[in-house]
Order: sequence, then structure tokens, then C-alpha cells
Amino acid sequence: MAFDASTAVAPSSFESYLAASTQALFIALDERDSYTHQHCDRVSLLAHEIGIACGLSQKELDLLAVGARFHDIGKIGIPDNVLLKPGALTAEEWGIMKMRPVKGERLFRNTLHPQADQIATIIRHHHECFDGSGYPDGLAGDDIPLASRIMLIADAYDAMATTRPYHRARAHRDIIDILAAEEGIKTDPDVLARFLRVIPHSQARVD
Repeated sequence: MAFDASTAVAPSSFESYLAASTQALFIALDERDSYTHQHCDRVSLLAHEIGIACGLSQKELDLLAVGARFHDIGKIGIPDNVLLKPGALTAEEWGIMKMRPVKGERLFRNTLHPQADQIATIIRHHHECFDGSGYPDGLAGDDIPLASRIMLIADAYDAMATTRPYHRARAHRDIIDILAAEEGIKTDPDVLARFLRVIPHSQARVD
């Protein structure tokens, strides 16, 4: 059978379709929790800056950028009474919240993005701690993908810098002190050192 060019999808059109499909997922999250849009933009910016300082390749930076943009997509599956609760969570509620990266991995892995599996893995592990005390898999050290270790710091910085129903916004100096105290526990010491070189001049820095 002869190839019919009129029925073929041009690469640019297919790429636009892929972009639209993932953007629809992000819009759904924005409808779910309007705070998340700007938060993810800032996390993506800061993660990219840290990634450059860590010597990531352009391909790795691209994966990191998409992972950062969608790192909170698992919030779609968290009930409002838990996600937006103004006070402390119960043990049961915290268990539900800890399912965010698992739900996020599952959602993104089912998109048509050509690197869906790699990005979904970054999303799954962005709450893993350097000492193995994180979730969902208790990975430690270099077993945690570097992109996820970068994202943990970028996410933590912006989360502490903004007001949410369950906490007030902290000042830059206070956030730095908290992250430094968590060195080797939550944060990768090498990635933290590179973050500390980046943040003074970053657009994501708060006062």
C-alpha cells in the first residue's frame, strides 16, 4: 500500500499534541489547588538553576524541568479535607498525604509524553530523604535519582517561603537554617552546597 502523506501527522503537530495532553493534566491540578501553578513554576525555575550548578546535561535539565512542573500532580487524588486542612494532620491523614508521589507517578506514567517513565520516576522519589527516612520507598543516598534530590530542595525552599493553610511563610534566612540543619538527613550535602551557591542570585529567592 502506498504511503498517503495527507493522513500523516507532522512531527510538529504530534509534539503539539503531546504538549497539549500534559498541559491538560496541569490545568486539572490548577483547578484542584490553585496555589500549585505558581509554586510549580518557581520550583521548576529553582530546580533548573540547581541542576545547572550540578552539571546536568541539557537532556537531564529538560527531564528535571518537566518533573518539577508536575511534581505535585498527585494532589489530584488527595481529598480536600486532607489536602487543605488548616491544622496538623492525624497519622491516618498523613498516610494519605504520603501517597501523593505514588499517585503522581501513576498519573504521569500514563501520559503520552515520550519520556513519561523517566519523569514519573523523578516525581515518585522527590520526597525521599538522603538518610533513607523519606517516602514512598525509603531510598537513601545515591539510590535516589539526582533529579529527585535536586527537586526535594527546590520544593522545600518554595513550600516554606509561601503561606499555606497549614503554615505561615518563612523568611529566607530561616529557610536556609532549616535546610542546613537537615543536611545529610533530608538533603544531599553536595546538592545543598550547590543550592547555597545558587539561591543568593535566584529569581526564586524570597526576602
